[in-house]
Amino acid sequence: MAASQLYTKFARVWIPDPEEVWKSAELLKDYKPGDKVLLLHLEEGKDLEYRLDPKTKELPHLRNPDILVGENDLTALSYLHEPAVLHNLRVRFIDSKLIYTYCGIVLVAINPYEQLPIYGEDIINAYSGQNMGDMDPHIFAVAEEAYKQMARDERNQSIIVSGESGAGKTVSAKYAMRYFATVSGSASEANVEEKVLASNPIMESIGNAKTTRNDNSSRFGKYIEIGFDKRYRIIGANMRTYLLEKSRVVFQAEEERNYHIFYQLCASAKLPEFKMLRLGNADHFHYTKQGGSPVIEGIDDAKEMAHTRQACTLLGISENYQMGIFRILAGILHLGNVGFTSRDSDSCTIPPKHEPLSIFCDLMGVDYEEMCHWLCHRKLATATETYIKPISKLQATNARDALAKHIYAKLFNWIVDHVNQALHSAVKQHSFIGVLDIYGFETFEINSFEQFCINYANEKLQQQFNLHVFKLEQEEYMKEQIPWTLIDFYDNQPCINLIESKLGILDLLDEECKMPKGTDDTWAQKLYNTHLNKCALFEKPRLSNKAFIIQHFADKVEYQCEGFLEKNKDTVYEEQIKVLKSSKFKMLPELFQDDEKAISPTSATSSGRTPLTRIPAKPTKGRPGQTAKEHKKTVGHQFRNSLHLLMETLNATTPHYVRCIKPNDFKFPFTFDEKRAVQQLRACGVLETIRISAAGFPSRWTYQEFFSRYRVLMKQKDVLSDRKQTCKNVLENLIPDKDKYQFGKTKIFFRAGQVAYLEKLRADKLRAACIRIQKTIRGWLQRKKYLRMRKAAITVQRYVRGYQARCYAKFLRRTKAATIIQKYWRMYVVHRKYKSKRAATIVLQSYLRGYLARNRYRKILRDHKAVIIQKWVRGWLARTYYKRSLHAIIYLQCCLRRMIAKRELKKLKIEARSVERYKKLHIGMENKIMQLQRKVDEQNKDYKCLMEKLTHLEGIYNSETEKLRSDLERLQLSEEEARIATGRVLSLQEEVAKLRKDLEQTRSEKKSIEERADRYKQETEQVVSTLKEENTLLKQEKEALNHLMVEQAKEMTETMEKKLVEETKQLELDLNDERLRYQNLLNEFSRLEERYDDLKEEMTLMLNVPKPGHKRTDSTHSSNESEYTFSTEIAETEDIPLRTEEPSEKKVPLDMSLFLKLQKRVTELEQEKQVMQDELDRKEEQVLRSKAKEEERPQIRGAELEYESLKRQELESENKKLKNELNELRKALSEKSAPEVTAPGAPAYRVLMEQLTSVSEELDVRKEEVLILRSQLVSQKEAIQPKDDKNTMTDATVLLEDVQKMKDKGEIAQAYIGLKETNRLLESQLQSQKRSHENEAEALRGEIQNLKEENNRQQQLLAQNLQLPPEARIEASLQHEITRLTNENLYFEELYADDPKKYQSYRISLYKRMIDLMEQLEKQDKTVRKLKKQLKVFAKKIGELEVGQMENISPGQIIDEPIRPVNIPRKEKDFQGMLEYKKEDEQKLVKNLILELKPRGVAVNLIPGLPAYILFMCVRHADYLNDDQKVRSLLTSTINSIKKVLKKRGDDFETVSFWLSNTCRFLHCLKQYSGEEGFMKHNTSRQNEHCLTNFDLAEYRQVLSDLAIQIYQQLVRVLENILQPMIVSGMLEHETIQGVSGVKPTGLRKRTSSIADEGTYTLDSILRQLSSFHSVMCQHGMDPELIKQVAKQMFYIVGAITLNNLLLRKDMCSWSKGMQIRYNVSQLEEWLRDKNLMNSGAKETLEPLIQAAQLLQVKKKTDDDAEAICSMCNALTTAQIVKVLNLYTPVNEFEERVSVSFIRTIQMRLRDRKDSPQLLMDAKHIFPVTFPFNPSSLALETIQIPASLGLGFIARV
Repeated sequence: MAASQLYTKFARVWIPDPEEVWKSAELLKDYKPGDKVLLLHLEEGKDLEYRLDPKTKELPHLRNPDILVGENDLTALSYLHEPAVLHNLRVRFIDSKLIYTYCGIVLVAINPYEQLPIYGEDIINAYSGQNMGDMDPHIFAVAEEAYKQMARDERNQSIIVSGESGAGKTVSAKYAMRYFATVSGSASEANVEEKVLASNPIMESIGNAKTTRNDNSSRFGKYIEIGFDKRYRIIGANMRTYLLEKSRVVFQAEEERNYHIFYQLCASAKLPEFKMLRLGNADHFHYTKQGGSPVIEGIDDAKEMAHTRQACTLLGISENYQMGIFRILAGILHLGNVGFTSRDSDSCTIPPKHEPLSIFCDLMGVDYEEMCHWLCHRKLATATETYIKPISKLQATNARDALAKHIYAKLFNWIVDHVNQALHSAVKQHSFIGVLDIYGFETFEINSFEQFCINYANEKLQQQFNLHVFKLEQEEYMKEQIPWTLIDFYDNQPCINLIESKLGILDLLDEECKMPKGTDDTWAQKLYNTHLNKCALFEKPRLSNKAFIIQHFADKVEYQCEGFLEKNKDTVYEEQIKVLKSSKFKMLPELFQDDEKAISPTSATSSGRTPLTRIPAKPTKGRPGQTAKEHKKTVGHQFRNSLHLLMETLNATTPHYVRCIKPNDFKFPFTFDEKRAVQQLRACGVLETIRISAAGFPSRWTYQEFFSRYRVLMKQKDVLSDRKQTCKNVLENLIPDKDKYQFGKTKIFFRAGQVAYLEKLRADKLRAACIRIQKTIRGWLQRKKYLRMRKAAITVQRYVRGYQARCYAKFLRRTKAATIIQKYWRMYVVHRKYKSKRAATIVLQSYLRGYLARNRYRKILRDHKAVIIQKWVRGWLARTYYKRSLHAIIYLQCCLRRMIAKRELKKLKIEARSVERYKKLHIGMENKIMQLQRKVDEQNKDYKCLMEKLTHLEGIYNSETEKLRSDLERLQLSEEEARIATGRVLSLQEEVAKLRKDLEQTRSEKKSIEERADRYKQETEQVVSTLKEENTLLKQEKEALNHLMVEQAKEMTETMEKKLVEETKQLELDLNDERLRYQNLLNEFSRLEERYDDLKEEMTLMLNVPKPGHKRTDSTHSSNESEYTFSTEIAETEDIPLRTEEPSEKKVPLDMSLFLKLQKRVTELEQEKQVMQDELDRKEEQVLRSKAKEEERPQIRGAELEYESLKRQELESENKKLKNELNELRKALSEKSAPEVTAPGAPAYRVLMEQLTSVSEELDVRKEEVLILRSQLVSQKEAIQPKDDKNTMTDATVLLEDVQKMKDKGEIAQAYIGLKETNRLLESQLQSQKRSHENEAEALRGEIQNLKEENNRQQQLLAQNLQLPPEARIEASLQHEITRLTNENLYFEELYADDPKKYQSYRISLYKRMIDLMEQLEKQDKTVRKLKKQLKVFAKKIGELEVGQMENISPGQIIDEPIRPVNIPRKEKDFQGMLEYKKEDEQKLVKNLILELKPRGVAVNLIPGLPAYILFMCVRHADYLNDDQKVRSLLTSTINSIKKVLKKRGDDFETVSFWLSNTCRFLHCLKQYSGEEGFMKHNTSRQNEHCLTNFDLAEYRQVLSDLAIQIYQQLVRVLENILQPMIVSGMLEHETIQGVSGVKPTGLRKRTSSIADEGTYTLDSILRQLSSFHSVMCQHGMDPELIKQVAKQMFYIVGAITLNNLLLRKDMCSWSKGMQIRYNVSQLEEWLRDKNLMNSGAKETLEPLIQAAQLLQVKKKTDDDAEAICSMCNALTTAQIVKVLNLYTPVNEFEERVSVSFIRTIQMRLRDRKDSPQLLMDAKHIFPVTFPFNPSSLALETIQIPASLGLGFIARV
């Protein structure tokens, strides 16, 4: 199509802009050939004249239609050019928050600088197994494609991740590796995938650093090969590194950091193990403080250090090696602090005992003097001599930094080797996926050697990328048989030749490094002479002779020559290396071994390929024997070789490309800088991919998709049966130029812009059709509206006119009457107003005058109080100010004095340290000492004289003191007498005054009492009137409160009902959660058991292999084969036959299961004993509280009671003995777990046999004793017959007669007085009863104390008895019991000697207690019999074990593991009809009825559940025979056989459904005929006669219930596996309503077609499959409730998978797709109605999907729309709602996108909603299943056994 036809009015174009790069504009008039100016209208509202280039006359780029904007694949755009790509990326990134976009074979990833919830395990599961074009772009989609191609094509894969620093390369590579680790798992139990992921924190800590562009920038390149075995499971990995930035170790630019590990060490310096490193803050070290930014916001270096150490431990790096690494790193930090002092211009020195160097030498284990010497000197070797030359300070500093870089590089390589060694696997590698995380194209203001190498590597990768893209395009054209024309694409081979060819830049650089006097300047001149003006890609800057420019594929880059030679040579002095090699620290010399020795075993891949050589930081020095001509390899040479090997590896694999884009330089989240994005798009090859695609046929449609999309452009006559011919005819009419398209075998290929033209034609056609429809509909609506309004107006007029006439007549009548009424009313109103105003005026005056008077009083009072407050406040303020001033002055004085004292102290310290001061002080010191000696002698003499005088004066003082003391005592006596006399006088005077005062007070009180009496009388009258008023008010309030109480009662009732409903719902939810938790645990147990069985089978296969060799395992073998093998709870197994294929030493589960069984039985016995003890105590308390009977009872001999109590005690002791023996057995079995423990002859085995023998003998004896004791107790019970109570009159009848008498005589008043007296009497009786109760309580406390003492004695006696042998123990217990009973009888005889009635009541209570003990003995007898039976069974098993070890069992015999032991209590009931079979026919029965039964034949020809009925009738026969072994064996074989069938045919729906139905029916039969009342009430009388008579199978019912749960879960998984391939295609992709949604262009990565082909699934396919499931379950007779639960689970799977795919597919989020989904859901609901399953809860599981479809269809503009969405989408989470709105994409031009402001409004409204942050639904969730009891009406005696089952050996009874 001609350009003039596209550049029409209103067409939108892109024009260049210096700020926004590209700006959108709209044409104001059509373009005509020859026009030099285009009239444009910009989006900001301005008009612009755009001048075309007069030379090229190129028109501006056309803008794509809005419906194509935001596509997942850039190649889906009709116009492929730079502005379209940039705009599409910006819309997806800013508006839709989508960071991934396809560009052909490239995944473009934009760094969001924000954590996004799109990398969880649910997302990984959603992408696993999906085609790359079927899901939205994601790094997981690329990883899945690589993994799938590796398995499908048997070819190694590579994922090449590139981009600028900070673009997210490392994170993308990390997520790709996480995907492989999650999807593939590992081939062993060594957690290889965890180790692969654990290598990331280690490499990030030693190879990543903070830069100005990125806080976690990788400063090296790495290629990680993840190895897989033949089943494509991870077995190991190998890492190769490239070009570590060593210069960062010694220098960091502003706002940058060194490698993370140094700051992690400094942050962890306070740890005890790091004390020896003598580290401190990062600001203390030269190598970590240069950048001035030691902390990264939001990063805790100490925690990161812990993660690094944890990863090292996981990778097998021991603690010693870790500490060695940290020692070396700390040594590098201390080495950076080593300083040099210049002696002259050519030499320097290190200060003596320099602390940083001393610490470095200590950590490195080298000699201090030697290292100090070689840091300041170097050795020069000539042909004849060797010289040691000092070096300058600058040279020494450079040598120190070079040594630090060299040590770090060696350590880096050492760590990489050990990581590879940890990731190495001994299993042969079948294939691998490589992940290349390498630096992108770089250009800075100053570019050096590092940038040169990086850009060189990107040139090589870009060349490989271009060739691969070109190859794919060519293959696509050849596949579709399109005529191939050579596409011209940029070939960067000349640039690569300039760098690496002979006499290239690297060659000249290596040559210059070999020259003795080579410099950067001479090298630059050689470059100019060799390449300037000879190579178009090489240029020289105008203003510099030390730089050169290379035209790379991305941009021109100017490189500064300074430092190239030094970095290429990477010089370090050999003498310093020798000092380090002689270190005592063993790890350090390992770093400096020769390259041949340093190669790790992991450097060779398991497939035998030679790996890429890692670049050493510095090549190894030559050996002494080498000639001087041999030189080491330079860094550039090694990098070139490694790069060539890398390219060979990539060319041998299938590459996948990920291009990471940095959206802005400020790390702002979701901020898009167009300039920076365009630079990176040009540099990473994305635009080159677009250019290559645009040069050919970028738009590709299948014929069916083209027909579906552009059907509207065809006429009915154009539509043919052949879709291909139809499309050809239409295209020839629509696009005359045949060069604009080509027809392939399956696709139509279009040139750029043609799809946009077709879209324009389609939109115009649809717009014209819409206008025509609107015109017709609007006219019809307006006509209908007019007619309806006209008819309504006529009717309204008629009624209004009649109404107006009637109103006028009524108005006239009312006017006259109103005039009369007004006359009288006005008079009355005026008179009343006058009265009210007069009364109000008087009241107001009185209140106002009172108010003014009170105000004056309050004002005077306030003023007075204010004066007082002011006085105190002002005083307080003055004192406060004084105190504060005083404190400040004192503080200033202190500060000044302190400052003066500090100065004085400083001076004194200086003087004290000076030598002159000491000399001055020592002058005349000897003379002063002699003078002081003389002074001391004189003072001693004076001291002696003074002591003598003091002694004399002390004697005089003592004598005078005695005299004065005697005088003082005499004076005190006289003074005391005078004081007493004076006091008497004063007291008499006070008493007289007090009496006078009392008299006056009495007179005044009399007057006040009289006055108060008068006031009280008045106040009482006022109170009475007030109370009357309040009474009236209270009555009103009472009525109001009654009304309020009624309303509140109603509200409370409603609230309580609501609460009850909510609590009921909550309880149901809790019950379901608990049931789900139990079933999940059961599922997990089944999975672990299956894993155990698989491992056991593998071990058996390994043992049975005759010779070494490899047998390939089918890759399709899955865990389904053994997924539901149920071990029948091995931990509690009782009957375990031997397996023929297992050796005897593998019988540990037999004895361990017995041990757990006995342990459980002991626990049950203890619980039963505790229950009996509690019941006994309770009955004793009841007996003690009851009153003694008045009648005499026959006395019971004390000797008999004592004898029976003695026997009971003896049985209890024997029970304890039995328990102790079981404990000894448990201890013996738990001491050792080896298989030899249970072998015959072992200690545990002998102990077990001895216990069995002794216990069996003792149980026989005890049983006879129990029977004797029981008979005696029964005879005594019959001898006692209590008499009836003679007192028949009750208090109630007496009371009734008294009341009747009072009514007859009318003595109510007297009764009231009598009632008072009665109350007093009752109170006195209550007090007496209280005192008696207190006395009784005191007596009980004493009795409790006695019982405690008795208990202590019993415990001591028990401890003593336990130390005796068993015979002596029994005798001691008997003797003790006899003594105790004798003492007890003597005590009670003495206690009740005076009162024979009490003694008799005591004997009666004792006898009742004995009756209770008899019941207890019966229970214990039952327990003993159970235990005896189990011990016999166990002895029998031990015998079978011995026999099994001596005899061989035939291999063909089918022996299954039994289920857990179940105690089968006997019942005493009758039995009726059943099926009889012989014991030896059991295996035959199981084989014919279960193992070889075909479900389809049974379901079609026989009654549902027939196998279950037959099995139950066989169980009834075993019950009739009272044969517990037969019951147990049959049930065990049945359960194991069902599990075998399900394991063998577990993926067949009919088989699983059939056995789920029969298992449930078998379970219901066991319940229905169990004999329990809850189940029997549903039976007929005949069915109740068929109940089991001897055994209780309640515990077997639980086992069958667990088995049914497992079968149900397996059934759900089979359903899911069958439905999952259908759901997405049928529910989302297939257009059930044809023509509603057209297919949009999808780009290079084609999605699954939405048109129904032969191989695609439709909604009808899903419905047919659901109907098939339902019919099969109905044929098998499955319970209706269970069918409902299956239907609910099926619909949940459909809804969850559909919604998850909708949330991950942008092309599915449109209005038309919402309509399709709602229609599909309605069809599913219709299916539920047809099957009568609407009340199953299945519809509710589709609610999230229904709301998502509604969300796609509702309006999304205003706040009201947002409110409606929030209230409507209550089943969707906030994340799901926002995701759907972000993904919403118009399919036609009539739809509009959702604005960002609307999405923010939704988020604000939903911010308080508390829901799960998880985006996707859990499609693997299984609802908890229940099995409601469903009794069968079928009579067992009517069941006939068909001959087809082959059960002729069974006889009906």
